[in-house]
Amino acid sequence: MHELSLCQSTVDIISQQALQHGVKRVTGVWLEVGALSCVEEGALRFGFDVACRGTVAEGSQLHIIHKAAQAWCWDCSREVEITSHEAQCPHCQGFRLRVDNGDTLQIKEIEVE
Repeated sequence: MHELSLCQSTVDIISQQALQHGVKRVTGVWLEVGALSCVEEGALRFGFDVACRGTVAEGSQLHIIHKAAQAWCWDCSREVEITSHEAQCPHCQGFRLRVDNGDTLQIKEIEVE
């Protein structure tokens, strides 16, 4: 379950930012999860709650933003959105895709008191 280590790293970054800016409590966190990141949402939510215990982010609300991946289709020469590694081009149904992004997990916003 790599989600727990991802959550721990996320909470470490949140805690560092909170300390740097004099924040006493984080109430919300928005994470952008790429479609190809291989992150299971339920495990991410559980791991986030566990990682937040005893930190400035304890009790904060986790908001997940799902982001489609971008790929280039070599068959029809178009940029397309995909949601899995096994996807085919939505225009020509070709499978020769070069994945350009979509495997990231990023902190997009932190809400504080």
